[in-house]
Amino acid sequence: MSAEWKNGLCGCFGNPGICLITFFVPCYQFGKNAEAVGENCGVCCLVYMIPVLNILAGTKVRGSVREQKGIEGGVVGDFLAHLCCAPCAIVQEAQELAGAGEGGQSMARE
Repeated sequence: MSAEWKNGLCGCFGNPGICLITFFVPCYQFGKNAEAVGENCGVCCLVYMIPVLNILAGTKVRGSVREQKGIEGGVVGDFLAHLCCAPCAIVQEAQELAGAGEGGQSMARE
């Protein structure tokens, strides 16, 4: 694994849509991220509404995103990202899963 996140942890505004959804309904975006890495969207969405469990679930999903995308890092960094700045971590993960490059623009063609 030698890849890095395509957007920084504070690169939330690269995709205003994901940023707004995460700001107003973080459990929804978290559930979508979880579903993208093979977890149950509904269960993760509900778990995200429970304090402390949201940090642990966020750590697990972030680790799965890193593994799926071949990004360097570890469980401590994942935990700290969700402990200190969960909304930014959720947006960063969503941008990575959407294939967004620098600045939040998607590289995928539909």
